[in-house]
Amino acid sequence: MRYRFGILMAALWWGSLTGLGFLVVPMLFTYMPNPAAAGVMAAKLFTAQAWLSIACAMFLLLAFNPKQALRHDLRERYAIKFIVAAFLLVVLVEFGLSPRIVSARIDGGNLKLLHGLGSVMYFGQWVCSGFALWCLSRPENPAH
Repeated sequence: MRYRFGILMAALWWGSLTGLGFLVVPMLFTYMPNPAAAGVMAAKLFTAQAWLSIACAMFLLLAFNPKQALRHDLRERYAIKFIVAAFLLVVLVEFGLSPRIVSARIDGGNLKLLHGLGSVMYFGQWVCSGFALWCLSRPENPAH
């Protein structure tokens, strides 16, 4: 049960990152009347995604308690590392980078650099959550 729940959480996390980052946000900038309105909506969606990511990471870390990592098999230990890395990235983006992007938009700071850094960190979170899902969904005995 714990294992299936973990796979479900990892799939929700990776799938929501994929849908938002590679489908929804590009469509916002394509179909909304102006880039400023699309940016405001994208920021709200990224905040919602950040909270979903935090919840998924917390549930995964509760399901696969890192303090008991020695009891877990190798794939769970790798998954825990990727979960923690992705969690750190989402926290850094949401609470460290996003406020700077907002203030750069107001003050005219280096918005392009901050957006680029945010995109790289989002991609890193996507990769880490994808690897966590990959590790958790591997069969226990690859010979079968």
